[in-house]
Amino acid sequence: MSETKLISTPCSVILTPWEMLLAAQAGVMRQVENCKLRRTPHYGAGSENDWQLHIEGCMGEFALAKFLGVHWTGKGKLRAPDVGDLDVRTRSRDYYELILHDADPDDRVFWLLCGNNGQYSVKGWITGKDGKRKEYWKDPAKGRPAYFVPHNALHPPNAAGEPQPTCDSRKPETL
Repeated sequence: MSETKLISTPCSVILTPWEMLLAAQAGVMRQVENCKLRRTPHYGAGSENDWQLHIEGCMGEFALAKFLGVHWTGKGKLRAPDVGDLDVRTRSRDYYELILHDADPDDRVFWLLCGNNGQYSVKGWITGKDGKRKEYWKDPAKGRPAYFVPHNALHPPNAAGEPQPTCDSRKPETL
């Protein structure tokens, strides 16, 4: 079976300062809960940047909700989908791939957003099942293997159906 190459034209989403503040508060709430319950990072990740990862993760979730024109509920619940019935993987560098783990639900849709500090590029999406391909299994961090789904395997952002995504190319507002 030949592999279909999907070409994604990313879309930029820029959060306002107030949206960044709201998302950051949700990230702080997640990390405080983890500290209170003595949770440790999964998949061999260290704990030196937990706060940053939770805050940026929440900002990526808010950015996807804004992109799709849907409500983001904030902190959410552990292991529950991030935006409606969708999951978001926020990566700091534009060329980073979407990461999936064996425990990720096969029937869930995972979106890749790249960026930080309120400015994100929506790269595309894939189902857990479709992203868990043998050829995507890598261990670049040595000791933390996962599926690293390349950008060209993602469905384009505008292939998600309703509501029709919109882009916000404005410069961030100043406080």
